[in-house]
Amino acid sequence: MTSRARLIVVACITLLVGLVVLFPARVAYRWLPAPAFDLAGISGSVWNGQASQMKSGSLYLQDLQWRIKPLSLLVGQLRYQIAGSPASGFIDGQVSLGLSGAVTASDLRGSMSLQPFGALVGIRGLNGTINGEFVRLVIENGLPVAANGQFEVLNLIAPNIHRTSIGGYRAEFFTQETGVVASVEDTDGLIDVAGSLQVSADRSYKFVAQLAPKNNTPANVRQQLQLLGSANERGQYELRLEGQL
Repeated sequence: MTSRARLIVVACITLLVGLVVLFPARVAYRWLPAPAFDLAGISGSVWNGQASQMKSGSLYLQDLQWRIKPLSLLVGQLRYQIAGSPASGFIDGQVSLGLSGAVTASDLRGSMSLQPFGALVGIRGLNGTINGEFVRLVIENGLPVAANGQFEVLNLIAPNIHRTSIGGYRAEFFTQETGVVASVEDTDGLIDVAGSLQVSADRSYKFVAQLAPKNNTPANVRQQLQLLGSANERGQYELRLEGQL
């Protein structure tokens, strides 16, 4: 290759990198065929930018910021370091965007209120704090199709069970051929819980749990458990929630 040819190649690469670095994020967002999230107040570039608001399903963030991971370009990916603020709390991690609009998150951690998810599962007044860490989370069209990680709910409030906090609970997520599944248990809850959650590709979800009172369970909570039906031989009551996401 001659010196002139090398200069032309270097110039073309420099131009291409410059276009990527400076390309407006708001234009790139319009080009996405079916994004799994809605952005507003977009500024900056696809390399380094921000949005005042982001919404994906029940997840709402403010002050979303992103910065590309340059080495990801060497393997043909667009991977970003992101950070944002829910109504209360934080979220940060790495996110890769697919051409189909799918979002893949890795090394994701965050903390937020449980309140926005009450309408999603049909429990009015649901509240508490979620602290979560996910090694991998894939969302397509607002639906989690792969998840490996866990979250813990602190000071859970479910008015249909008790008007004040019923303690803390943990869910650990796995990915299976049938969809995303999770095991659910109590940590310091007023109710002993052993349950499972499944989210399927047809957007249906099913949560089935065995609930039992503890020594410190208030009398009114024990009465609420009895509304679920008859207890089994172990004194457990079955709770079943099903629906569509």
